[in-house]
Amino acid sequence: MLNGYAKKLPAERRGGDPFLMEEVRVLEETTGIKLPDFLPRSAFLVMLKKKVETVVQVPHDLVREVWDYVEDLTVKILLQHSEDFPQVQPSCRRAVQSLMDKARAQSARHVRELIEMELVADYTSNPDYTKTWSELMEGHGKFMEAVKDHSKPAALTLKGFGKVDVSDIRKHDDLAGQAFDLRARLAAYWRSIVLRLVDGLALHVLRGVKRLAENDLEVALSDELLGNKMAGVERMLAPSPATGSKRQRLKKSIVLLQQSKEAVADIMDRISAAGEV
Repeated sequence: MLNGYAKKLPAERRGGDPFLMEEVRVLEETTGIKLPDFLPRSAFLVMLKKKVETVVQVPHDLVREVWDYVEDLTVKILLQHSEDFPQVQPSCRRAVQSLMDKARAQSARHVRELIEMELVADYTSNPDYTKTWSELMEGHGKFMEAVKDHSKPAALTLKGFGKVDVSDIRKHDDLAGQAFDLRARLAAYWRSIVLRLVDGLALHVLRGVKRLAENDLEVALSDELLGNKMAGVERMLAPSPATGSKRQRLKKSIVLLQQSKEAVADIMDRISAAGEV
């Protein structure tokens, strides 16, 4: 489940717009007084926010699936080990349900914090960012040549982007270079975001399961079974309906045996008395 989580986070944005047209629109909206060919940070943050918002639901779905699975497995194991004490099984279910509700709420808060941290600033110390960005920018010259020279084919293949068409971006050749740089930086930075989300959430889930197995479950069961003046223990000691029925039949059999014994003893006494006469 955790291994497949990263696959649900797209490696790069796949939109329906022509190549780099969304970047061009963002650059036009954030244009201000600035140095020539200087990539505005506000444009990068706008694109980053849009991309993060497309995957917000993925980690939430993952933690919900994980805790649903853990809850189902925990209940099955507890019911299996308490099958001789059906009286306490409802209490076990309640304890697990309460514990899982708390775990889900805690994980939901953790996911929100992970997402919020990604939207605070564009930062990473991962050296893979610069390496990936540099590799993607190797195609910048080839791209700009296709944009400027209309005699060249509009379709070309770029490393990291695959086959693209520059027909539309040729109309915005003044922003084409910045748009390409913006896409390359976002693609490189996205790899760091995916790594942080996957590792952060995986470690959070593993820690939660470990704490559940080693501490929280025992405490929850103790509170449910031993709390309220040890009502759970009393329920455990109380006979089940089937056992109670057998006990009643046994008591009746004992009474009949005692009555039979008394009747036999009375008969023997009478026989003895008749023999003496």
